[in-house]
Parts: sequence; structure tokens; C-alpha cells
Amino acid sequence: MTSTKPSSSPKVAAPDAGATATLHTGTSDPRTLILGNLRQSGIYIALVVIVALFAVLTDGVSLSPGNITNIVLQYSYILVLAIGMVIVIIGGHIDLSVGSVVALTGAVSAVLVIREGLPWWAGVLAALAVGVAVGAWHGLWVAYAGIPAFIVTLAGMLLFRGLTLRVLDNISLSPFPEEYQRVAAGFLNGLLGGQGFDAFTLFIGAFAVVGYAASVFRTRVARVRHEQPVESFPLFVLRVAVVGAVVMWFAWQLAHARGLPIVLIVLAVLVLVYGLLTRRTVFGRQVYAIGGNLPAATLSGVRVKRVNFWVFVNMGFLSAVAGVIYSSRSNGAQPAAGNMFELDAIAAAFIGGAAVTGGVGTVVGAMVGGLIMAVMSNGMQLMGVDQSVQSVVKGLVLLVAVAFDIWNKRRAAGAR
Repeated sequence: MTSTKPSSSPKVAAPDAGATATLHTGTSDPRTLILGNLRQSGIYIALVVIVALFAVLTDGVSLSPGNITNIVLQYSYILVLAIGMVIVIIGGHIDLSVGSVVALTGAVSAVLVIREGLPWWAGVLAALAVGVAVGAWHGLWVAYAGIPAFIVTLAGMLLFRGLTLRVLDNISLSPFPEEYQRVAAGFLNGLLGGQGFDAFTLFIGAFAVVGYAASVFRTRVARVRHEQPVESFPLFVLRVAVVGAVVMWFAWQLAHARGLPIVLIVLAVLVLVYGLLTRRTVFGRQVYAIGGNLPAATLSGVRVKRVNFWVFVNMGFLSAVAGVIYSSRSNGAQPAAGNMFELDAIAAAFIGGAAVTGGVGTVVGAMVGGLIMAVMSNGMQLMGVDQSVQSVVKGLVLLVAVAFDIWNKRRAAGAR
């Protein structure tokens, strides 16, 4: 059998194409489109409901400028991990080692910067290099040795936690220099002035809204040109207006607190880059193809081993980014850092719409899933809920999200 060129990718549906391939007109009934994309629509509704619920339960404290800023600072590293985790899950794998990698990369950075006195940026670069090396280690075993990712990363979880203890000599190291702390605790403010608020933060928010509106308008025009289904124009305008209002409200809250967090800029860049990577590149389409139908992807010429290898290298890199952010936020490195982070990242991906069997999921969905977990955790902390109860609630939410995924698949299969 003769295969196609390795650089080609199988013709699979775009990740956000939905289940409306049978429609042939440029417009469609809004109810049909919403039902056809129930997986994606549901998480946005769930986020709004959860935010509103905790706003009521905390008498509005959860939506205060200071608390909104704290949510961004406290959960940014989980959102970074969720970006990498959703790509791993789309490819049909899992990574249980990310919490240990977060601890190891933070420990390496702390040893170099705090103990050895190297510049702060040297610690960051060393942490990123260690993360990439860890990802390559996992990728070699999974892609080329053929060992299931569950086993490889479970071993990695133990291995790299042990290396963390060795690197730190079982003690914590702190504090980092001020420049290193600014990675996760710094703010950009005062650049454009403002009376009682930061005008620069509002400018960035407005710029993001304009960019979003232009992007979705171009997508709509392209779909109409190719006779793909889209919502009616009034509904499209309403959607853009709602998203714009939410973004500007969020920017307004940040502007009245401490300004624009530097870590939020890092996170936004990662979301944009990986959103484009998964939806617009050959590599992204190949990851979806491998997770959705491995035999078909292989016959279509996809270099499965190479793609799987780079999926885990990328996960190691993002784990290192999260490790730098976490160590900067905590102003030190601890042997127990990153404990259970892998479960939070996995939960964010599944709640955000990723399928257990692979081939389905989006970066934006993982972000929404991570925000749901963040809002719930923050809200329960504000209410003084016991940590054990918080774990119970998180576990139930994850179970419901996976059950919904299975039910949605059975419903779709029954409809066919």
C-alpha cells in the first residue's frame, strides 16, 4: 500500500465545525445551531450560572475588583496547564505528571536564582529547558516505545517528584528577587493615566474586543461563502455585543484594582497562539485526526509518532511555564509544590468539552472549564467552606461533565 506524503493531513472536520454538516444554506435557525453545538454552548451557560450563583452567595464579594484580580493571579498556572492538557487529551492521551514537573521546574529555577545567585531570567530559561527535556522524555516512551501515556506519566509523576526532593534537599527555598516575582505578581498600570482607574487596562480590553469582533466576522463571512450554516445576523451581533460587554466589564474591574496583571498577558498570548495552532495548522489538524481515528490518520500519511512526541514536548514546556508562574506567585520553591495540579488541569479540559476518547476539545473550552473550577474554588473559599467539601464538589462536577460527554455521544449516535 502506498501512503500519501507525510506532510499532508487527513480531511477531518474543523474542531469548531459542530454537528451541522447536513445543512447547505448560509443561514440556519438559531435553535438548531444551539442544539447542534450543545457541548460548547452548555459550558458558557454553566459559567454564567456559577458566577451569578456565587455573586449572590457572597453578597457580591466574588465580583469585586480585588477578588477578580485575585482569581487571575491564583489560578493562572492551572489555566496554562489546561492548554497543554487539552491538546494531550485531544490526541487520545493523558498526562499525570504535570504537577511534579511544575514542582521540579520551580525547584531548578530557585536553586539557580536563590542559592547560586544567577540572574532571574537564567532561572526562567533553565526551568523552560528542563520542562522541554521532561516532555521529550515522555514523548520518547509514548511515541517511539509504544508505552501507554497513562503508565509513562504515572511513572513520571513519581520520578520527577523524587527529583524535586533531591534538587531542594527536602527544604524550601525563598525569596526570589523582585524581578522574578513580577512574572506572576506584577502589573502594568499608569501607562495612560486615569482618575481612580487604569486607562491602559481599559485600552487593552477595548483592543481585545475589536480584535474578537473582526475575527468572528471574518469567520462568518468565510462560512457564508462556503455555504456553511451560521446564525442570523442579529443573533451574531448580539453575541459579539455580549462578549464585548463581558470583556469590558472584566477590564473595568481590573482597572479599578491594581491594573493589568502581567500573567494575564502571558496567558492571553498562550491562548491566542494555541488557539491558532489547534485550529489553523497542519499539526493541529493531525492531533485531532489521531485522537479521533488513529487508523485513518495513519493511512492518511500522518506521522503519528512524531506528532505524539511533540504533543508531550509541548506539555512539558507549558508545565515549565506554569512552574515559573507558580514559583513566582509563591515567592519560592517547595518540595510539595504542584500537588494535585494534574487533576485540576484534567478536570478543566473535560469540563470544557474535551472527549474522554480523544479527538474533541478546544483551547477556549479548556479555559472556560478552568474558569468554572476557579470560580467555584474561589467562591467556596470566600464562603468558608471546608476543604474536604470543596474536593467533593469538584469531584461531582467532573463526574457530571464526563457523564454529559457520554450522554451527548449516545444522543448523537441515536440521531444517526
